[in-house]
Amino acid sequence: MNEFFHVLTDNWDVIGSHFLATIELFLIAAAGSLVFGTLLAAMRVSPVPALRAFGTSYVLLLRNCPLTLVFALLVFAVPKLEVNIDYFPSACIALIAYTSAFVCEALRSGINTVPVGQAEAARALGMTFAQVLGSVVLPQAFRTVVPPMISVLNAMLKNTTIAAGFSVAEAGAIQAYLSERGENQIYVLLWVTIGFLILVVPLVALQRTLERRWRVAR
Repeated sequence: MNEFFHVLTDNWDVIGSHFLATIELFLIAAAGSLVFGTLLAAMRVSPVPALRAFGTSYVLLLRNCPLTLVFALLVFAVPKLEVNIDYFPSACIALIAYTSAFVCEALRSGINTVPVGQAEAARALGMTFAQVLGSVVLPQAFRTVVPPMISVLNAMLKNTTIAAGFSVAEAGAIQAYLSERGENQIYVLLWVTIGFLILVVPLVALQRTLERRWRVAR
């Protein structure tokens, strides 16, 4: 048991810094994917055919593309175009690009639950499509998709470990670093698991809080 705790205390410099990088990567990617995913959802329901086609094509492509491939394209292919991006920003972009497709579909399902009559009434009052979407539809849609949206973000948090395979020093790379120090790998993996559980708990708490606050009577 002492050895188990010593793995944490003796290697806090690695474990702490790598989990801090994971949190930073998650927060940046979560904010970016929520914004871009909302824009994609707006495109999917837009009256403009070109925007609908772009949104549909993007979601279809990214949802059926492995995240590892998205990382590989940004880390290895983009530099071939003489565009130099560091590994960490590349990881953020990859996660945002991939997760936005899932955010879009979760939000679009919420948009479909909003009664059509409300949008028609708003348009009858002279509101534009953007005003109807931003003031009437999206606020209600977000309330109905709290559970699936938190699930998408939870999945993205775990997907951050893929960045370790592309030279990003985050939680997924802890095992490799501590292996070089000769630490017990079972204990290392247990601490990594505990760390991710600690990160997931606030997301679950946020989901329950928002569900209580934004409960919609049907």
